[in-house]
Amino acid sequence: MGVQAAAESLPAMKTNPKFIFFTDFDGTITLQDSNDFMTDNIGYGQAKRRQGNLDTLQEKINFRDSFRDMMDSVTKPYSECIQYLVDNIKLDPYFAEFFQWALANNVPVVVLSSGMEPVIKALLKSLIGPDSDKMEVLGNFVKARPGKSIDEEGGWEIEFRHPESGYGHDKSIALRQYSSLPADSRPTMFYAGDGVSDLSAARETDLLFAKKGHDLIRYCAREHVPFTVFEDWSTILEKCKEIVEGKTTVQDAAEKGWEAYKAGEAGVTPAVSGTATPVRKHTHEL
Repeated sequence: MGVQAAAESLPAMKTNPKFIFFTDFDGTITLQDSNDFMTDNIGYGQAKRRQGNLDTLQEKINFRDSFRDMMDSVTKPYSECIQYLVDNIKLDPYFAEFFQWALANNVPVVVLSSGMEPVIKALLKSLIGPDSDKMEVLGNFVKARPGKSIDEEGGWEIEFRHPESGYGHDKSIALRQYSSLPADSRPTMFYAGDGVSDLSAARETDLLFAKKGHDLIRYCAREHVPFTVFEDWSTILEKCKEIVEGKTTVQDAAEKGWEAYKAGEAGVTPAVSGTATPVRKHTHEL
């Protein structure tokens, strides 16, 4: 795929960026996961939801089926759900600063989410304002149940972007469109995430930011996927500035993340077997 073709089919390539930041939405850009928040408070509750997360991490159930079960437990009219989330979900206190830096430095931000696009766009508009339109959002969808309206009790359900995939939204598909670009036009790819919805993305970028104390770190350690730890977006902003300015490399950042995990500084207990150095699938050099 040439540069012109890439720009036409991949919106984030229109400005020929050298770096692109892909990110999960729920619990990564925001302080709370909106889907977990609905499930815990107006769905079947935190205990069952958390067990579903653990079962997914342990590969007892795929993410798509676990997530559908969660969303099916939320029966309030869809418009009420959106308003409930707008009233309660908060932005990471440093994300807006990161986003303004990204806009100023030609680092497109692409949201890859297992949540629902209309929810994400409504929350971004509320939390960030008009500039949120400059962020590409790829997620799942919402549809009315047969014979019902989405704005009545029990009237809506999730519609998966990739229903044939066990992920529901296989984030690796979008990421590979960028990672497979010719070397002279392929950007350096960052990704930030926190949980089981990010498993399909974990191996697909040059530098993975995994949120401290969350399930994505457990997965990366178990599967030997390189990552660096972040606590909030101030950490991400600082590290991205260093890389974009040539002060460090994605390889160095990943090595430091692994060292932080082994030292018990990643918010999860290091596994006894987690001693091997992770090997990155892609070896894109800066």
